[in-house]
Amino acid sequence: MQLDPTDRKILTLLQDDAQLTIKEIASKINLSVTPVHERIKKLEKEGFIDKYVSLLNRRKLGKSLVVYCNVTLDKQRKESFEDFNQAIVNMSEVLECSVVSGNFDYMLKVIVEDGEAYNQFYQQKLSALKSVLHISSYFVISEIKYTTGIEVV
Repeated sequence: MQLDPTDRKILTLLQDDAQLTIKEIASKINLSVTPVHERIKKLEKEGFIDKYVSLLNRRKLGKSLVVYCNVTLDKQRKESFEDFNQAIVNMSEVLECSVVSGNFDYMLKVIVEDGEAYNQFYQQKLSALKSVLHISSYFVISEIKYTTGIEVV
């Protein structure tokens, strides 16, 4: 499916505010409700829209510390990667985990309450994994840009 300019406008609006009603979207792009509804359903069906979520304020929830971790595994074997992947999926502190190229194997984004909570996570969960050889932690001092939006061109 190719996106036309109207589809792009709809996606941009929904990214900015997923609570917009179909009527509100239709008004903003000068279409009637029915075609907007049909386009949104098609965008969902075709996988352009994965899901609708609420972005929570981590500070209000007491999760003020963001840490990026670079993790190197002890062996570059399929089993090590599978074991690590399975363990990370079950760690609620880890918001993002990516396999990367370069001097380490994974990059994690971890969100916790404070330094003590990170130390517990580090010692009891992350470094306790038998496949982990090395962990480098980077504590976020200030966020310059934070967005979940993807440019729809």
